Amino acid sequence: MVISVIKIVPQGREFTVERFGRYTRTLKPGISILTPFIETIGRKVNMMEQVLDVPQQEVITKDNVSVKVDAIVFIQVMDAAQAAYKVDNLMYAITQLAQTNLRTVVGSMELDEVLSQRDQINTRLLSTIDHATGPWGVKIARIEIKDLTPPADITNAMARQMKAERERRAVITEAEGEKQAAIARAEGQKQSAILQAEGRKEAAFRDSEAREREAEAEAKATAFVSEAISKGDVNAINYFIAQKYVEAFGELARSPNAKTVIVPADFAGLTGTVAGVAELVKTLGGGGNTVAPTAPLPRTTNTPTGGAKRV
Repeated sequence: MVISVIKIVPQGREFTVERFGRYTRTLKPGISILTPFIETIGRKVNMMEQVLDVPQQEVITKDNVSVKVDAIVFIQVMDAAQAAYKVDNLMYAITQLAQTNLRTVVGSMELDEVLSQRDQINTRLLSTIDHATGPWGVKIARIEIKDLTPPADITNAMARQMKAERERRAVITEAEGEKQAAIARAEGQKQSAILQAEGRKEAAFRDSEAREREAEAEAKATAFVSEAISKGDVNAINYFIAQKYVEAFGELARSPNAKTVIVPADFAGLTGTVAGVAELVKTLGGGGNTVAPTAPLPRTTNTPTGGAKRV
C-alpha cells in the first residue's frame, strides 16, 4: 500500500500519472505521493539523449545507381506526456520516419553528390525529421550517415577514375615544373646576354677612351714638333722620319708571309737619325735652337740577283 502511494523518480526519467486511466500530471525526478486507489503511474519516459540506429537499406540514386545506406539518429524527449500519448512505439516510429526520408533525400541526388555531400544530406534529414517529430515532444539533436556502400563495379570504376585523375595531376605538375625550369633558364640566358652586352659596351667605351687619349698625346707631340719646325729645327723632321722608318721595319720583320728580310747595309744613317732625335730632345728641354747635323737615311733597291744594294 505504501509502495503504491510513494513514488521515487530517478534522475533522467519522468513518470506520467493517470487518474482512472486519464493523464493528469507528470512526475519530475525526486519523491512524489500519489492518491491511493485513484492515481497510478502511466508511462515511464526516458528524458536523456538516446541514439537510434537506422537499419541499412538499398536506395536508388537519381542516376539509377543502387547504394546501401545506414544512419544513426540522436533524439531527446522534451515532453514526456506527448511522447507517451501522441504516438505509439516512439522508437519504431522515428526509425521508419528516418528510413523513408533517407530514401527520399538520397534518391533525389546523383551518386557523386551522395558520396561528396554527406553534410547536405544530414542537414536535410535533420530538418525534415525534426519537423515531423515536433508534435511528439521529441527533439532530433543530429543525424549522421554512418555508411554508404556503392556496388562493386562502381567502386572499381571510381578507383580507376581516381587513379587516372592522380596521373593527370602528376603530368600537369611535371609539365608545370618543366615550364618553370625553362623560364628560369631563359631568364638566366637573358641576364647573361645583358651582362655580356654591358661588358662589351664598357670595353668599347674603354677602348674609345684609350684611343682618344692616345690621339691627344700624339696631337700634343705633333704640336711640339710643329713648334720646333716653325722655329727652324730640322731635327723634328728627322724625328718623324726615323719613327716611321722604325715602324715600317718592325712590321716587315713581324710579317708571317715574309720569307726575305731586307736589312739595311749601313746602320750609320739610322744611328745618325737616332742621334738627331736625341739632340732634338735636348733642344726642346733646354729651350735652345741648336741644329745638329743629320745623316741621310739609307735607301735600298732590288738587284737582279735578289740582294739588297745600298744607294
